Amino acid sequence: MNKQNLLADPRPSLSHDAQESSSENASADPQPKPSGTQPGAKRHLSILKAILVELLLGGAAVIGAIVVYRQGLLPILDAALQLDPELLSALRRMGIPLVAVLGYWAYVRWFEKRDVTELRLQPFNLLLGGLSGALLVVLPITLLFALGAYELMQFRGFSSALLGVGVLIVVAATLEELIYRCLLFRVLERGWGTGIALIAQSLVFALMHMGNLAQGEVSDVATMLVSVTLLGLLWSGVYVLTRNLWVAVANHACWNFTILLCGVPLSGNEDWRALAPFESRYAGPDWLTGGMFGPENSLLVILTVSVATGVLLRTAKRRGAFLKPRI
Repeated sequence: MNKQNLLADPRPSLSHDAQESSSENASADPQPKPSGTQPGAKRHLSILKAILVELLLGGAAVIGAIVVYRQGLLPILDAALQLDPELLSALRRMGIPLVAVLGYWAYVRWFEKRDVTELRLQPFNLLLGGLSGALLVVLPITLLFALGAYELMQFRGFSSALLGVGVLIVVAATLEELIYRCLLFRVLERGWGTGIALIAQSLVFALMHMGNLAQGEVSDVATMLVSVTLLGLLWSGVYVLTRNLWVAVANHACWNFTILLCGVPLSGNEDWRALAPFESRYAGPDWLTGGMFGPENSLLVILTVSVATGVLLRTAKRRGAFLKPRI
């Protein structure tokens, strides 16, 4: 059985309130019917091979595009035009996510042979995704200030340097959502169904953030793995519900930028706290403040994300956005 027969199937019928958005979802994740003729073990192996091939090809397309841009095109442009260092840095920051998306687009068009509907702009959902990402974290952080777990020391005002940091946050969110949700999650979902793909991708996402707490205690690392796994589920849920890269990016980037503005650590990163308009300090226990990893490790934030993720995934499932496993 060929790979296309293993990893694609007609989308399940959706309820009336999701029919409009799901017309794009169907083309983004086609799935054929399982043949049912292969023995179980052989079929498992065939699907696993197909998943690995797709991940290798997709990863090569995305990473290859970045390498060609950074190591090939940029040095050529710099040598030919003698670019100003600031302009060269801006081209590097802005160009990397653009060529990564271009590499992903080429992979989908060439290998999957379909329209890349997940890259289309959805203005209303984009705005909603950004606002919900900011609100989801600012509400528990505000409560942490009210409870005295965080203390506001002073208001510094807004620095122009925040714009550059904001760009970096958007670049990082774009690359992470492209790799973890558009590529890893979607390929796993086509082979194993939405449920397994949600769990597997979120665990990988969390494990890749372990370096953010290299000096942390075992309890810090364990809590971080729980919190980032939940965030992986959250942003996967945003993708499942909208089948759109940019909505997930908006939610992710606004979540991160809101944490930065509050003057607390962002995923263990202390480097940008001096640029935050609010200077804050901890005045509570680590289980409430989040410790060195920041509010994402706070029990209050973890509970908030858990509830939001549950509601999001339940809504997506009710609308028929979950794919069934092929095995």
